[in-house]
Amino acid sequence: MTSVYRTRSFRAKAGASLTAILLSGGAAIAQDADSSGLAIEEVVVTAQKRVQSTQDVPVSITAFDANFTKRVNLDDVKDLVKFAPGFSGDSKDSFIDYINIRGISTNDFGVGGDPSVGFFKNGLYQGRNGVVVTSMFDMERAEVLRGPQGFLFGRNAISGAVSLYTAKPNFDAASGYIEAGVGERGIFEAEAWANIPMSDNFALRLAAYHSEEDGYVDNAAEIGDDNLVAHDKSAFRATGSLRGDNWDATLMLEYEDREQSGSIYRLIEDDEVVPHLEDVLGRDISVRGGVRSVDNDAKLGNYDIGEILAVSAEINVDLGFATLTSVTGYKDHDYSYAEDFDGMNIGFNDYAQDQSGDYFEQELRLVSQSDGPLSWYAGVSYYKEEINAFFRQRGDEEVMCAAYYYYSCSEVFAYYGWGEFVPSADGLLEQNRVMGEFSGWGAYVDLTYAVSDKFELGMGLRYNKDKKKFANSILPVDSYLGPFWAFGVYTDGFIEGEQTWDDFTPRFVARYRPNDDWMVYASVTKGYKAGGFGSFAIEADDDDVADDGLVSNATLNQFDPETVWSYELGTKGDLFDRRIRLDISSYYYQYKDLQLNYFDKGTRVTNVGKVKSWGLEGTVQAIVNKNVDVFFATSFNENEISGAEEVEEGSTGNRLPGSPKFTFAGLVSYHTEVGEGELNMSADFRTQTKTYGGLGNLAAFQNDGWADFSARVGYESHNRWAVTAYVENIFNKAYFDGTSEAGGFFPGHGFGISRPRTFGVKFSYRFGE
Repeated sequence: MTSVYRTRSFRAKAGASLTAILLSGGAAIAQDADSSGLAIEEVVVTAQKRVQSTQDVPVSITAFDANFTKRVNLDDVKDLVKFAPGFSGDSKDSFIDYINIRGISTNDFGVGGDPSVGFFKNGLYQGRNGVVVTSMFDMERAEVLRGPQGFLFGRNAISGAVSLYTAKPNFDAASGYIEAGVGERGIFEAEAWANIPMSDNFALRLAAYHSEEDGYVDNAAEIGDDNLVAHDKSAFRATGSLRGDNWDATLMLEYEDREQSGSIYRLIEDDEVVPHLEDVLGRDISVRGGVRSVDNDAKLGNYDIGEILAVSAEINVDLGFATLTSVTGYKDHDYSYAEDFDGMNIGFNDYAQDQSGDYFEQELRLVSQSDGPLSWYAGVSYYKEEINAFFRQRGDEEVMCAAYYYYSCSEVFAYYGWGEFVPSADGLLEQNRVMGEFSGWGAYVDLTYAVSDKFELGMGLRYNKDKKKFANSILPVDSYLGPFWAFGVYTDGFIEGEQTWDDFTPRFVARYRPNDDWMVYASVTKGYKAGGFGSFAIEADDDDVADDGLVSNATLNQFDPETVWSYELGTKGDLFDRRIRLDISSYYYQYKDLQLNYFDKGTRVTNVGKVKSWGLEGTVQAIVNKNVDVFFATSFNENEISGAEEVEEGSTGNRLPGSPKFTFAGLVSYHTEVGEGELNMSADFRTQTKTYGGLGNLAAFQNDGWADFSARVGYESHNRWAVTAYVENIFNKAYFDGTSEAGGFFPGHGFGISRPRTFGVKFSYRFGE
């Protein structure tokens, strides 16, 4: 991405335009400006292990400067969905299973598989649900990459990757920043950082962040309680930089404490499941109030609490012919979560989990420094993860008996001659514990050869090997109903399994520059994601299940790797003396053995046939005049699945759930000098077309398209202080992040209820710059 360059010193002191803030993602390389003094400058990123202009990188990439994320109040890594083309599926929790790039999401909320979208921070893999979502503060930039990215990172990212870079210390001078913001519903935000050069060869940077907000979703089932979708989170980071004659090192310690609501589900009233439940229960279960009202009894609670500690070290050594880089990371986390999954006040299904784990990774790579036609990088990486999770699923016994047998539990037991039914104080509580030990390594090499000044060819190859040990123990059930719903069985201790997978994934790239302003590229890439184990089911024959549900001769629910071949054609270029910049890409991909979950005696993960998809993505940015800048991003995606009849009968040819056909986003900014500073105003928006809640593509459970608009006005003084007022979701649009289809007697629901119209103001001050 790029930023606006103005040939005046004022820009460095006061406010850059919002387009500049959005697109500045890295260091700038000054361009010759036209006679008006306005031009879009080059910006560099490190997506391919070396410093490159975004206009030279033959990858679909969108880069965001940290100042932009602050200006438009992007709260955590998932909020980048708003402005990145081909990216959708934000949800207001610490799960990433609904995030998708080009239609592909993880589709597994357990801990035995790997995410399809990889999240990285300073080159280090960030992990899975409950640990990957972190706040963005004191950032340098974020890079959103679309398509398979196993050749760029130490771990595979089969559908795409989000790569964050935090600000590093500098050795020039002491400096700092303080910001505070307040808004409706008790919003309070604070961020501060200080850069402290300790000597010529050592500098320290300290950063802290806090954000809190009261909820905005009213729960009719808990009158008087605090509203839902609230949060309270704090984070701290200490970064140290050292340097010698031919080396440098960056050490980082980061801690975050997050407390927020779990996902909020709202019942979707249909013509089949809901009438059945109302009939057998003899009561109205419709939701009272509008979209931002729910009726959740939440018998296991509603919370999303995480505590994350991470340490990392990056060391770079100049060897003359190449740069040797070592990246080491360790992360430890504890996570607790609970939600009312059925979205009703009848205790059909409540879900909770307690999770802890640690993750270690090490990567070594060499990046060439040759000025010749051949450039290359190569590396090896290793990871080891230990994960321990305890899951709970609860239902009211009488609701289960009524829904599945049409009578009360006492009547059912009497009819079948099972004796007297005695209710359990805990209801139908089904629990299981899983433990995993995962490890793997990879080796990769990437070669690029300049055939001429205008044409170059590249080839990369990666080898992956992943090993997983997994154990699942399903506990006995106290309820007289036995393991009735979530699993159908229980085990005598842990069922264990171990499996290893490996694969070679190549990439081929051709890049052509007809002139200094344009680049055309084509690529063919194979992506890979390791297999794994389902957290919520085991495999057993009916003959091996005793009358009370005890199972023998059981094995784990295991699934195989998924792979993709992705073909991409794109162009990047400048028009009108670099006052307009275009980035357009088209793609076609075919997934094989897509990992998908479905419910059948537990929530199972299996491999289905194929997914075919093609699409177009593009961004345009322009300097309209010295006061007005614009940025627009859009994407189109067409996809269809086949071979998934086992999971959803009649699904062949249907769209993947959660994937919009069209997305649009944009930002228009106005800025002008006023007194001893700059006045800036902006408006931004995100809109997308409808999505489906499941492979059935049922109209009753589709999520209608929506549009969300925000606006800001601010003043930045030459004296380093600034104030900004904002209003988000101007038209108070109420919508869901996503929906789920009904299945059996379980109703469909919407989740991720949109934040209402919100007013706020922020104040900031910089010093020492």
